[in-house]
Amino acid sequence: MPMPTIPMTTRRCNRRTVLGLGVAGLAAAAVPGSALALSDAQAKALIQRAVNDVNAAIASGKTGPTLYAMFERIFSKYADVNVIARSALGIAARSASAAQMTAFTRAFQGYLSRKYGKRFREFQGAVFQIQGARPVKSFYEVKTTAILPGQAPFEVLWQVSDRSGSDKFFNLIVEGVNMLASERAEIGAMLDRRRGNIDLLIQDLKTAG
Repeated sequence: MPMPTIPMTTRRCNRRTVLGLGVAGLAAAAVPGSALALSDAQAKALIQRAVNDVNAAIASGKTGPTLYAMFERIFSKYADVNVIARSALGIAARSASAAQMTAFTRAFQGYLSRKYGKRFREFQGAVFQIQGARPVKSFYEVKTTAILPGQAPFEVLWQVSDRSGSDKFFNLIVEGVNMLASERAEIGAMLDRRRGNIDLLIQDLKTAG
């Protein structure tokens, strides 16, 4: 049986930022070593739905804050936001209060949605083919191939777990580039410029992106 094909009505593509919704991107967050509950079929189905929703948002013709709000809803629906945010904040998350983590997670989610929502508007004619899924420790890694007009195909890996109680992706790797690792470096640099002040970082993330 042929593997499912995921069409995307997008415009130009930067190979390193495509599908940054995963939002984000999303780094080597460690998932506890519990037994696998989800299956490869469930993991693949999650990614199919996520990319289809992204495609629908782009095809809606919406722009600006309305489009970014759509991306934020998609990110919230399919991504393990808490794991992603904590990983992006890095070691500073250990000293953050519960209130600060809640505020940071909310601000980070909006930041990613604006940042990558702007990029997704520029993609056109991309097709994503799901190649399969394999178990890795306590999560599944879904392999997709992105086919773009006039460019060589490239690999996108989605890491999916049910740690949050439902199937979510917590990491995205494009051509070997770990997107959350990139975000973690960027957030770390932003925090350094604010002398480690998490509250200032949170305020600035509300308008960044």
